[in-house]
Amino acid sequence: MKIHHGGAAAAPKQGVDRRRSSRTFAELGFGRTRMPYGGPLRATTGERTGMKKIAIADDHPMMRGALILAVTTTFGKAEILESSSIAELMAQLREIGEADLVLLDLRMHDANGFEGLRAIRTSFPTTPVVIISALHDSRLVSEALSLGAVGFIPKSTPRHDIIAALQRIAGGGVYVPPNVEADAAAVARSDADSEFVQRVSTLTPQQRRVLQLLGTGKLNKEIAYELDIAETTVKAHVSSILHKLKVYSRTQAVVMASRVQPEGFKGLPEC
Repeated sequence: MKIHHGGAAAAPKQGVDRRRSSRTFAELGFGRTRMPYGGPLRATTGERTGMKKIAIADDHPMMRGALILAVTTTFGKAEILESSSIAELMAQLREIGEADLVLLDLRMHDANGFEGLRAIRTSFPTTPVVIISALHDSRLVSEALSLGAVGFIPKSTPRHDIIAALQRIAGGGVYVPPNVEADAAAVARSDADSEFVQRVSTLTPQQRRVLQLLGTGKLNKEIAYELDIAETTVKAHVSSILHKLKVYSRTQAVVMASRVQPEGFKGLPEC
């Protein structure tokens, strides 16, 4: 295990996009406003950041060196734990109890895909993890975030942009590459819509008809007349619809349903 104690160099202002640092999960369209770790970190450099222990796991020494330089430039005095495998990283985390931040290479020789991220999230759920990867397509970024990563930094990112990304994450934000940000958000929304379609498919035919009539703006008594059932039965159907769709109001149910199927649920899977 290699441990470095960083200097107190101040982060350069060049290349830091202050507007990015205020963006959140919800603004990116990933559907979550709570961060996966215990709370936002303080976005200042030096000893005041709260970043006292930072783990860097990458099986390429040159990449580890570049990340160490970016970390020390961003956070000043910090204890940096260097590892070249998931096994070594996990041993380090168990030894120190927890790190304030983990920079994790996506492709490690002793882990496939997101196994390393899952292992950290399982054993150290409050530890913020940033994925470092040579690959950065939209679905990969989206999957990393859905598994609890607080950022995704491509290895091709210039050093000043890595510093900006770390500052953003330290402020409680989430970082994804600008060129895939919109695509990743679209993928996440698409996945959410697919999940909602699956929930709609659990409705009974009568509940689906009630949902359709809700979408036309009809009141419960009007739906009861249309379907020739009691108004209390309509109320029971509406309650079941909200429960199955995991929404809190009939308006939310209608908005979500119209978004995934604007033409009255044509083409949705039948029960």
